Parts: sequence; structure tokens; C-alpha cells
Amino acid sequence: MNQARLQEQGRSGNDPGRPPEAEPKKRSFAAEVWDWAKTIVIAFVIMMLLNLFVFNLSMVKGQSMQPTLHEKERLFIDKIVYDFKSPSRGEIVVLHDPSNGPDKKEYLVKRIIGVPGDTVEVKDHKLYVNGEVQTEPYTEVEIQDPDFGPVKLDKDHYFVMGDNRHARASKDSRSFGSVSAKAIVGRAEFIFWPISQIKGL
Repeated sequence: MNQARLQEQGRSGNDPGRPPEAEPKKRSFAAEVWDWAKTIVIAFVIMMLLNLFVFNLSMVKGQSMQPTLHEKERLFIDKIVYDFKSPSRGEIVVLHDPSNGPDKKEYLVKRIIGVPGDTVEVKDHKLYVNGEVQTEPYTEVEIQDPDFGPVKLDKDHYFVMGDNRHARASKDSRSFGSVSAKAIVGRAEFIFWPISQIKGL
């Protein structure tokens, strides 16, 4: 009888010798703030590293890429694509401005017209690559600047031009020469702002 009574007490959990379960300790406000601060700092560092090595967000300045790109549009720039492949004709790239003078900028946005080994020439207001006239659906007028070239591109050098072919509308390889592969920051993948203009390039 006594043994049955003891077993019943054990099942009911009313054993006076058993210590009560401790309630979970509440976190202080300072600890919560510290956790949030660490999360924000880690996220910021990750974004900075991605921005430094993987992608960049760039704003179009000037009119040299009209009608494809317009001033103040924002571009997503892939910075690692050329670690795995070489730039190709027709791609829009961001590059360090190789020019000198008062109008020198930090970056330029241009289209690749010629790749290493190509011969580029502007003749009779038309663009020729390797002796063949180029069809350029991304332009709206024929080239209004004077004839240029021919110029043969060296290894790891590229010929870039703006899509705006009005007279003196684009500072590009016709004025500062071909650009080295090292000068190219990355490939413009798409417009992400304004929302009404979102599209791939």
C-alpha cells in the first residue's frame, strides 16, 4: 500500500523533494540591441564585399549612350563575368576613363565595338569591323563625326564607342584610343531604376 502511494505521488509530479523548473530568463534590452547591431554590421560587410568583388550599382551620367541608356538611369554591373570569359562585341561595359584633361571622369559606360585582332574603321559615316559594314540597331542616326581609322587592335585591347552617334556626343576610343582589358570594370546587365525602365541590356 505504501509503495503504491509513493508511485502515485511520483506520477502526479508533487514530489516535495523535486526542485521547481526555472523560468526562462528574459533578455535585457541592451542584449537585444547588441544582437541587432551585430546583424546589421555583418550584413553591411557582406554587401560591401559583394559590391567590391561581385557586382556594382552605377548611375548613367551624360548622353553618350542614348538612345539605349539615359541620364540618371541605374545599372546593375556584373564585375566577375570577365574572370571567366572575354568581353564580346556588342556588350555594354563600365570602364575606367583612360583620357586626360578637365573632362576626365572616374568611369565611362560604352559599347564594345572591336575585340583583340579586329580592325575598326569609320568610313563614309558608317562603322566597319574587319572590312564589313556593321548593322547597329541600337543607334538612331549614322555616325556624324569625321571618318576614323583603320585601327587594328592589339592583344587584350578593345575598341569602345557610345551609342549616341550625333557629332561630338560621345568621348570614346576614337579620341582616347583602345582600352585594355584591365580598364574594364564589368558588364552592364540591366537597368534597375527607374522601375518603368527596367530591362536587360
